Amino acid sequence: MRAWLISSVEDIGRNRRPLQRSELPIPEPGQGEVRIRVRACGVCHTELDEIEGRTPPPRYPVVPGHQVVGHVDKLGPGCSRLALGDRVGVGWIHHSDGSAEENLSTEFVATGRDIDGGYADYMLACEAYAAQIPDSLSDEEAAPLLCAGAIGYRSLRLCEISDGDVLGLTGFGASGHLVLQLASAQYPNSPVYVFARSETEREFALELGASWAGDTTDTPPRQCRAIIDTTPAWKPVMAALECIEPGGRLVINAIRKSDTDRELLAGIRYEDHLWMEKEIKSVANLCFSDIEELIDLAARHGIRAEVARYEFDRANEAVCSLHDGGGRGARVLLL
Repeated sequence: MRAWLISSVEDIGRNRRPLQRSELPIPEPGQGEVRIRVRACGVCHTELDEIEGRTPPPRYPVVPGHQVVGHVDKLGPGCSRLALGDRVGVGWIHHSDGSAEENLSTEFVATGRDIDGGYADYMLACEAYAAQIPDSLSDEEAAPLLCAGAIGYRSLRLCEISDGDVLGLTGFGASGHLVLQLASAQYPNSPVYVFARSETEREFALELGASWAGDTTDTPPRQCRAIIDTTPAWKPVMAALECIEPGGRLVINAIRKSDTDRELLAGIRYEDHLWMEKEIKSVANLCFSDIEELIDLAARHGIRAEVARYEFDRANEAVCSLHDGGGRGARVLLL
């Protein structure tokens, strides 16, 4: 089968072909596993973190990709929940301990990092962690929901806002544009302010219903009760902390932060950034329930990902495009 591999740590700014094309044997499902014929796989910023070594895989090579949609092609021993032909989605959580805090468990195993993922014709998944995809969502619409959407949904819940509170989003990529739609559905009276470097992203945010859009360090019309940061940098964190109202919360939705502007943290001023009972909350992975609940919400409220489609052979181009930034919405590989 066709597959793309991460074989070593690479600097995408220097190497514009960080993934290696390969032919691998079609895998056979084991106990409790299903084999999926992949139809679409979202391209996530976490792939950049894997490639550039911020969250490296435990072994090389590995097939990346953890926003996977496809059909069940083969059932392993002990499988009974799914049937051949079912259309399913697999996210970042390959499996864990099944507890309410499985995202924090030491048993957490990540799809496309700790185990081969969806940049391939076929992949294996734990039956218990494969979500049914409703017919109302196309393959490419469903794929970004499995990480960008689900982790955005978890981030929004961690904001603990009420309808009418001001919500801020700093960074407006795959996750941000889905969170904006979620917030509009769940908190219809809450203004949403978007902070983004790219004018294209700011215009897109206003099209989707944002009440205001500005650059990363611009001053919004009002302070925010909560801000979700989806960027890889520290500058947006520093700027966001100055825009949060007393008692408000910054939720950082990133598996890793870059070291390129870490020195900015030396400029934290307690009275401006942290005083008045401001909080900082990180988002760690996600639970399978986040994926299932988000898919249901997306189907009921018509939440849809804006997608840039890439044929399978263009995987390196898709990864580099995400690294370079800009654009609208999510990037998805089609198989």
